[in-house]
Amino acid sequence: MQNLLITSPTNIRYLSGFTGSKAVILQTAKKNYFFTDSRYLEEAKRTIPKTFELELYKKGHFEETWTRLIKKHRITEIEFESSNLTYIALKHWKKIGRPAKLKPQSGAIEQLRAIKTPDEISLLKRSQSINEQVFYSIRKLLKQGVTEKEIAWKIHVVAHDLKADSLSFEPIIAFGKNSAIPHHENDNTRLKKGDIILIDMGVIYKGYCSDMTRTLFTRTPTPFEAEIYNKVLNIQKSVINRLRPEITAHKAFTFASKKIEMIHGLGHGIGLEIHESPSLSEHSKDKLKTGMVVTVEPGIYLNGKFGVRIEDMGVITKNGFQSLTKADKELTILQNM
Repeated sequence: MQNLLITSPTNIRYLSGFTGSKAVILQTAKKNYFFTDSRYLEEAKRTIPKTFELELYKKGHFEETWTRLIKKHRITEIEFESSNLTYIALKHWKKIGRPAKLKPQSGAIEQLRAIKTPDEISLLKRSQSINEQVFYSIRKLLKQGVTEKEIAWKIHVVAHDLKADSLSFEPIIAFGKNSAIPHHENDNTRLKKGDIILIDMGVIYKGYCSDMTRTLFTRTPTPFEAEIYNKVLNIQKSVINRLRPEITAHKAFTFASKKIEMIHGLGHGIGLEIHESPSLSEHSKDKLKTGMVVTVEPGIYLNGKFGVRIEDMGVITKNGFQSLTKADKELTILQNM
């Protein structure tokens, strides 16, 4: 990789710490250039590392600054993040980058992001700690008559009160039969005594996401319901015990899929984005490495009846999976119903 144009806001933040909405990075063999307009000058000075050369341009005059640098350094070829640029944007970059040719590239920065630094792991741990505080807070509100939407909104409120940046995704709150829908969209379904409750939630803290799913009971489960719950729990524990550096994500998925029907991925990397590399899925070619942070979330969904999913996140160490999730996941019956 000689020259790389970076336009993804997430990758820009990862490399520079900059969180403004207007920035572009050009990595070359000799220098790293950080482009932003005058509105973000102070933030750029405060956040970007000294390894970047700041290229400031007046609002509306980016093209002039970019073209001048391309010609000055006689750059003939630039790789770009193909997963981030739209067709219209690509045409624009080709036009202003002449005579340099643009060549598609995908995943270079994402591969770097997949392996977390100790500081990133600390932030992910804190993010999950806040997530669990929110979970235990809203769990007290799970009483007959409350709606899924009301609980989802309360998650937003409590997360804000606990100093989270925001939520890492819109929480999934699924009561009763809705728990059999893996990515259920919250509605006005009211909680009833006897319902199984599935909650999938996460927050963002200083840019880093958390993710956790718990399934709760509002009464003593039937033997069949308990069997399904414990089957999911035991599979999750078995998968976690097998996760090690160098194991393939496909192998982890295959192990789980031999135990239950997997209608979604087994898990995913997590960091500045809720879904990152590696992907623990059927066709994944990823291999686990020390420092990766992943989720493990097997589930069983019985259409029209109920569903069970249990999800934890943890870091891959030389000794295996070190969980960042501390919330209890043994079969739980709510006492406030």
